Amino acid sequence: MMCDISSARLNALKELYPDVAPETNFEHMLNGVGLDAVAVATSVKHHFPMARAALLAGKHVLIEKPMAASAAQCEELIDIARINGLVLMVGHTFLYSPAVTKIKEIIDRGDLGEIRYICARRLNLGLYQKDINVAWDLAPHDISIILHLLEQLPESVNCTGGAHITPGIEDVTSMTLNFAKDRSAMIQSSWLDPRKVREMTIVGSKRMIVYDDLAPLEKIRVFDARVERPPHYDTFAEFQYAYHYGDVFSPYLKQKEPLEAECYHFLECIHESKNPLTCGVRGLELVRILEASSASLKLNGRAVSSYSFQSGRPSTQICPQAGQPSKLNQCGFRLRFRSAQANRDPAAWRLRPPLCGKSASVVDVGFPHEVLAMFFDRLDADAKVLRRLFVGLAFGDQLQHFHLT
Repeated sequence: MMCDISSARLNALKELYPDVAPETNFEHMLNGVGLDAVAVATSVKHHFPMARAALLAGKHVLIEKPMAASAAQCEELIDIARINGLVLMVGHTFLYSPAVTKIKEIIDRGDLGEIRYICARRLNLGLYQKDINVAWDLAPHDISIILHLLEQLPESVNCTGGAHITPGIEDVTSMTLNFAKDRSAMIQSSWLDPRKVREMTIVGSKRMIVYDDLAPLEKIRVFDARVERPPHYDTFAEFQYAYHYGDVFSPYLKQKEPLEAECYHFLECIHESKNPLTCGVRGLELVRILEASSASLKLNGRAVSSYSFQSGRPSTQICPQAGQPSKLNQCGFRLRFRSAQANRDPAAWRLRPPLCGKSASVVDVGFPHEVLAMFFDRLDADAKVLRRLFVGLAFGDQLQHFHLT
């Protein structure tokens, strides 16, 4: 079934897909036709209300990127999906492309050595959006790829840009993600460029990769190139950088349409009760970075901590598919409190702000009355932390379970 408020658009789609029924009433589609799953591909401002309505109606949901307009909205969708046992998946389509899959394999084998930095460019003329800037529109593709390849979140975000056509909506941005171990990623996004560019360079200590998504052949080229410093020297004259220029090769890529692979993965997760590669947590991580970029834009490019947009959430969350926590650069602690209302309404479960500890080793634990408990190896047990620990009791809530290892 296809749902759209535009009858003209539905008629055009009907000509392409005559066997698919059209619908203009979203509420009727959710509750009146017996669907099991819904894909939300609308303007960003509609992602949250439509996805929330679908989840509350018991439907599995696939949302286009970005997942929602704020981290708080993402968190609510994750909670509803978890409580109701539904699949919540985000359309980070490029993670299902053969090129990104191959790059990930090359990095995981160690062929590139230590990743030093990544540079991405996503440019074209248009398409202008009315409710989001170019960073929210184009950068999610590159951010999702970068987080997937590095398996860590940035510590801070810098972003500068300009609104040349529509006041208040940047059409050109330059974003920098700053990671631990002096890693960084630069992302240039533009709606105001004469050429369409979809390019990413990954620089390692041993080799480098250039990924051009628009190339008809050889989308990935691996360069056996690097710069080496002398291991030791006694005089300045002996100090010479060594530049290595080796072969360039392009690995074979099996042809597969990323969007088709994404849709099949969504169905597979529903049928087999699996957690998606691009689950709600991945969508939340990306939206936090976008929020940090928007804050940095308002501060003329000053660095903004990506931790600033956690909205009371723990910084590390379980990814059930892999059975391992996200590899992040921060830590937190989650407590479940329950009010009297929660005895009647499971959706009344809510989270208190995190407590910062170290060594974020997380496990999933099930107790009779709670949804999730997260434990960490160490917690800074000073008076300030303990006061924060019991702050929820001051609001009349009952602490159901609490445990530290």
